[in-house]
Amino acid sequence: MITLLDYGAGNVRSVVNAIERLGETVRRVQRPQDILEAEKLIFPGVGAFGNMMQILHQKGFVAPLKQYLAEDRPFLGICLGMQALFAGSEEAPGVAGLGVLPGFVRRFGTRLAVPHIGWNGIRPCQASPLFAGLNGDEKFYFVHSYHVSTDDPAVVLTVSDYDVPFVSAVQRGQLTGTQFHPEKSGPAGLRLLANFLAAGQASCRPPRTPAQTVLAKRIIACLDVRADDAGELVVTKGDRYDVRQDGAVRNLGRPVDLARDYYRQGADEITFLNITGFRDFPLQDMPMLEVLEQTSREVFVPLTIGGGIRDFTDKDGRHYSALEVAGAYFRSGADKVSIGSDAVAVVEDFLRTQKATGKSAIEEIARVYGNQAVVISIDPRRVYVPSPDAVPHHVIETARPGPAGERWCWYQCTVKGGREGRPVDAVTLARVCEGLGAGEILLNCIDRDGTHDGFDLEFVQAVKSAVTIPVIASSGAGCVQHFADVFTRTDADAALAAGIFHRGQVTIAEVKDHLRGEVEVRP
Repeated sequence: MITLLDYGAGNVRSVVNAIERLGETVRRVQRPQDILEAEKLIFPGVGAFGNMMQILHQKGFVAPLKQYLAEDRPFLGICLGMQALFAGSEEAPGVAGLGVLPGFVRRFGTRLAVPHIGWNGIRPCQASPLFAGLNGDEKFYFVHSYHVSTDDPAVVLTVSDYDVPFVSAVQRGQLTGTQFHPEKSGPAGLRLLANFLAAGQASCRPPRTPAQTVLAKRIIACLDVRADDAGELVVTKGDRYDVRQDGAVRNLGRPVDLARDYYRQGADEITFLNITGFRDFPLQDMPMLEVLEQTSREVFVPLTIGGGIRDFTDKDGRHYSALEVAGAYFRSGADKVSIGSDAVAVVEDFLRTQKATGKSAIEEIARVYGNQAVVISIDPRRVYVPSPDAVPHHVIETARPGPAGERWCWYQCTVKGGREGRPVDAVTLARVCEGLGAGEILLNCIDRDGTHDGFDLEFVQAVKSAVTIPVIASSGAGCVQHFADVFTRTDADAALAAGIFHRGQVTIAEVKDHLRGEVEVRP
């Protein structure tokens, strides 16, 4: 029996699913005494440091947790659950952590994108039972803006590199913690988690240790999900956002089946974009929640869900906040939520008033679940102009002139599935959303959607140069070389594709084989 300390924030379903996949049963902590009665305790911290510590105190979990740790009993802290072991965090000034290990949690100070999101390696500093069966060249999934800083090398189990070395795992006696997410790290993560669950494993070191670890570029499979004309949820794909062919919705497969296949092919993440109409409001869209629940039982990489993450009032007058909607998706297995049209409305309000309300979906979800949980999906179309000062928007010079020979263009944000343009440009929207708390930007380009002409590299680099958070390139991939182009000719952190994967034109394994040696990818 494994005891799970779930304090009510973020996606812990994947941890439960991973443990059950490995043959163990899970009991969730309901009362403080459950912590002291645990045989093995796993603490998967998700979200923001201050919110986590506040809830732990409110539930009366702090004292028994400290006692459990003082008795040197089996413990695994994951991500924020590891950070909680230290004195405090720059994320929440004045809020004390558990203080059972010496050190403090600090924000990354780096020229690279923050949050640090993706698959990175580890460099072991001591032997551990967690390393049994690992080769040393595996990559694990990280998603965090803050890292542990300690002057006591005795507690450092592994370090990883992201511009500078940082502590990626800790160990003291039977107390262990990982900054990465084993439950989201595919077969390697399940192996490490199985080692923690096993009794009597001998300490060891992996046979290989990298001189330096490197963050991999991510390959993301995207599944546009909507109801077909018979009411069944299917994966479809648009051509410039038109998902119908010969009058019927394109049916490219079932969501869970395709997600499972892409996981086995080596997808680094899976994104579901819910483009179906809602019957009333998102919390009643049970088929999509069920898709997430089923997928998270078999797919152990990060899952993102987009579509309908906004405030709603139902027909009976009951109000549901975007935070509640996001919470339902997180509890069903999502790791991140993607906000699209609502982000445009939020930015338009901000540009009009020049101040944040603190109440937007972006701000509220980031405050509770952390910046890394919020992805902004931008759906613009290219608009050509005769000169850089022709419009009050961010204009770029292009190597692809317009129909009248225009050498300048801007990217107009759209809403309602690309059907309505808005007077805000994509670069400005990305900047404002970063300031409001978003942790990642997903760039869709209507002009490239379904064309197989390659990613809009000028657009990707324009946004990437304007923000300090990770950027995902999307729309237009038609062959493996297009992925190499976007990673070698722009600073994109990840590339997302749909149609070429769904139709079997290119596999994820073929993409990675093509990139290997030129671009860092996950094995």
